[in-house]
Amino acid sequence: MPEQLVSLQARLEAGPTSDAASWIGEHGVLIRESVATHGAVLVRGLPIGDRAAAIAAVRAVTGEAMPEREGFAPRDTYGPGVYSSSHWPADQPMCMHHELSYVATAPRLLAFACVTPPTAGGVTALADARAVLRDLPVDLVERFERHGWRLTRHYNPFVGTSWQDAFGTEDRAEVERYCEDKGLEATWQEGDALSTVQTRAAVLAHPDSGERCWFNQIAFLNEWTMEPSVQEFLTQEFGPECLPFNTFFGDGSPLDRATVDHINEVYEKHTVREPWRRGDLLVVDNIRTAHNREPFRGEREIIVGMGEPFQP
Repeated sequence: MPEQLVSLQARLEAGPTSDAASWIGEHGVLIRESVATHGAVLVRGLPIGDRAAAIAAVRAVTGEAMPEREGFAPRDTYGPGVYSSSHWPADQPMCMHHELSYVATAPRLLAFACVTPPTAGGVTALADARAVLRDLPVDLVERFERHGWRLTRHYNPFVGTSWQDAFGTEDRAEVERYCEDKGLEATWQEGDALSTVQTRAAVLAHPDSGERCWFNQIAFLNEWTMEPSVQEFLTQEFGPECLPFNTFFGDGSPLDRATVDHINEVYEKHTVREPWRRGDLLVVDNIRTAHNREPFRGEREIIVGMGEPFQP
């Protein structure tokens, strides 16, 4: 089995007191050690039969919860740091990324609990961020290390999240204070629309090992990763300068299609996949391991937990 994906067969005793959260509590040290060693761990066979059990499972493993801010796709909220999967079209991939890598405070640990596996597809695949960094062109990495990467967002009520949902408030002054504190340039546009720009580091030293990791959402949130029909529609609707989100070199220079395609190709080279089964719990080191969500058919319910906030 690939290094990034290790299966712990969770053998639970049948009985009225048996539940996933209790098993996780009893085996928490083993889970954390496995994540530290391999970058992610898949626990298979837990009795996660409904949403409530999945919520309890991710809460049991994530430690200090981290509420999401600046999300780019809507979610249902089930409590502090516990959410549904992003509401993203089932036929569109969510490409490899590190959760909230564009935010001043990001989660170190992610947990995914499967309530309902899809009929087909829908894998949450993984990629080793250390290996991705090693295989990217040296000059490209050096440029991103020198300048960082830039994310531009143009919030609108039609695509992604509204600024009210992303920042958890309808108070423009509170949004301005948040942006100033977190290093975002915020500009109010006509019709109560908001645009933001932020520049973040693209490469991160892991806080425990010191290993360098490719830690960003440069490719996922770039226009060239979009399906051509989606890119064409959004460009016609909002203009090339006002796409809902786009990424650049940290000095503001645009990325070309070849560069973005190559980043995605390197991710694919290091991607490992395991189809979801009901009751699976996937625990991921968000720094060392990138993840995605592949297109799917049928119903799919995965509960997501974010924990251990840190400042990249």
